[in-house]
Amino acid sequence: MKTSKPPVVLCFSGLDPTGGAGIQADIESIAKHGCHAAPIITANTVQDTHNVISYEPVNATLLLKQARAILKDMPVSAIKIGMLASGEIAEAIYTLFRQYSDIPVILDPVLTAGGGTSLAKKNLIDAINTLIIPRTYILTPNIPESLLLTNTKSNPESAAQLLNKMGAKYVLLTGTHAKNTDVIHKLYLKSRSQKTYKYKRLENEYHGSGCTLAASLAALIAQKMEPINACQNALDFTHKALTYANALGSGQLIPNRYV
Repeated sequence: MKTSKPPVVLCFSGLDPTGGAGIQADIESIAKHGCHAAPIITANTVQDTHNVISYEPVNATLLLKQARAILKDMPVSAIKIGMLASGEIAEAIYTLFRQYSDIPVILDPVLTAGGGTSLAKKNLIDAINTLIIPRTYILTPNIPESLLLTNTKSNPESAAQLLNKMGAKYVLLTGTHAKNTDVIHKLYLKSRSQKTYKYKRLENEYHGSGCTLAASLAALIAQKMEPINACQNALDFTHKALTYANALGSGQLIPNRYV
């Protein structure tokens, strides 16, 4: 019996040796949603479940050759971007956008590791703002990332609205860093809040929650799901993965993306 082919999601992410975040989180989440991940590594990292110790960006020219080979050979339905690692990599990916402008881009702006290590120098933030965000269909920043990208001091809502104005069509502002009893996520379109999603706050810290969310969202968008429902489904999946997360190291828990 002939079955339909799974949509392909092209992923740009760092390699996390713990398997909690980065490219492995992408592959697991995308597969769980019935899509096929085409993974391209942006950086090799040294990290554990506590923090990123160091990282090395890959060669941007090699990355671009990898991506072009996939895009010429496979029908890519969505692009998911996580850790970019260098301004040169951001510029390389931008050149792809100019040729493949019809493919929706889901951007998880990975600027800081869960343990606090900075993963983005200023030239990378500038490149993200000028080259990547204007081509982004759905941006998924947490509150600190939204403030850092916009150089906004304390107002996440204003930051989300500004990110819309900078070119991101949808901004899903995640609320785990706020002090609310429940976690409140908000989806913005045209600088207006379109939908609020509320979840019970979990007591632990997790390694790869943002990667899980953005990869899930990319898979759902690849299947032509409408953005408001795609965000709901991706948030549901992520919350469940965190609820059943495993303490595989002595630091942050690893999401269980198989439940």
